[in-house]
Amino acid sequence: MIIQIHLTSLSSDLEMDIIGLIKSGSIKAALEGQDHSADIVPLSERRSALTLGLLWVTMVTGFPTVFAGFQWYKAGLTLPQVLSGIAVSCVILLLYTVPGCLLGAISGQTHCLLTRRVFGRWGTWLLSVKLALIDLVWYGLSAMFLAEGLKGLYPLPIDSMWLAAIFGLLMAVNNFFGFGGIANFARFIGAPVLIAWVLITFVKASSVCSPTAFTAPAHQSFAQAVTLISAFVVGYGSWGNEADYWRFGKPRLANTMIPIVVAIMIGQVLFPVTGWIMASCTGVTEYGPATALMNSYAFGGFAWIAACVLIITLFAVNDSGLYGAVCAVENVRQFKRKRVVLALGIMGALTAMWMTKCPDAFHLVVSTACVLMPSATVIMMTEFFVLNPILGIRNDFSKVPGVDELPAIRWAATIAYIVGSTVGILTAGVVPGLQSLNIGVPALQAWLVCIIVYALLAPFEHRLYLRGKAAVESSQ
Repeated sequence: MIIQIHLTSLSSDLEMDIIGLIKSGSIKAALEGQDHSADIVPLSERRSALTLGLLWVTMVTGFPTVFAGFQWYKAGLTLPQVLSGIAVSCVILLLYTVPGCLLGAISGQTHCLLTRRVFGRWGTWLLSVKLALIDLVWYGLSAMFLAEGLKGLYPLPIDSMWLAAIFGLLMAVNNFFGFGGIANFARFIGAPVLIAWVLITFVKASSVCSPTAFTAPAHQSFAQAVTLISAFVVGYGSWGNEADYWRFGKPRLANTMIPIVVAIMIGQVLFPVTGWIMASCTGVTEYGPATALMNSYAFGGFAWIAACVLIITLFAVNDSGLYGAVCAVENVRQFKRKRVVLALGIMGALTAMWMTKCPDAFHLVVSTACVLMPSATVIMMTEFFVLNPILGIRNDFSKVPGVDELPAIRWAATIAYIVGSTVGILTAGVVPGLQSLNIGVPALQAWLVCIIVYALLAPFEHRLYLRGKAAVESSQ
């Protein structure tokens, strides 16, 4: 009965999506993949909380989130430390993610379109390039994970580098169909498979987990545990361009908050805890053996089932990553969507080849992406939700400002972004010779610096703008 109700809800949701597209006259645009990358998504084309929630499950969930638990066990973290570290990290993640996604739902605009108002002409272009590059790095990383995961299941007679490149090309397919392609793949295939896979493993592993796991002596301090855990939870769960996806959501707080909370509970709590339990029961901590272990434990050794799960889940992750890169490119210049997808797919394949030769790629990407990408979003949230009401500025999201209407650059946002990002990178422990600065939660520190610097500079910049405007009007 529950399954029947769920399927009925999904079918009804799909039907409403199609009806909305037809009524709005944009069915042709949707089929061509031109899904409002340069304008505002009409309310008639917004998707349900269920659709966005299932999409978000695939974005913050995957085998890397399970493998994080294996790594935390290897680092000497106890189960109580893991649970408390995850709790702190998820609170930080929610404080960022909920308003970031809500900004997209309220405005109906992509991340890059929103940066136009806050960062100016040159700022929005530079951030668009940055976003596209980082999304391509994530894309290559997921293709590499898929290649290495499959080689852990099968003795494939092909080097991981070439296998990752092949998957990098194939993973671009759903983006040829725009947002509808990635959303439907996520809600009908990706998310259900992910949830079923780890629920099976969690239930089985929990039943054999020793009670001593809760009383084992700690080998790391609580501060060290939070730093390590938050680097992954916040790094993997904060994309920076949340607006690209949630602009298709309905502009209600409940429609945004509830799906995000559920997705994070699944992806950032249930998955890594499952990985820690599996590692504590078996002693396995390396990626290849962990993949094989998850296969044998959850699927009884049927490698083909595990291979299908890996392919589906990592394809779903890369659907979303490449979509963000496409939106970023189209903010700089409008091209035919299929050409952009093809070009980025090729670049993603080349990135995946490079990733296979970079032994510390995952740590580097996770530690820096949560600083470089979301910092700009934090500044925009400060502008739209805090400073504009204080300064009496009305946010008009009914119109996207043209590039020719923008100032060359808005210095307050640019300076805040540079200062905050620098603090985050320096404390992330990724700069050679400066590992001793790896303290606290780097992403949180970067975001707080961005908020403080921007809150101090933006009112000053606004007063200068008003003075210049008054001077022009008085001279006319």
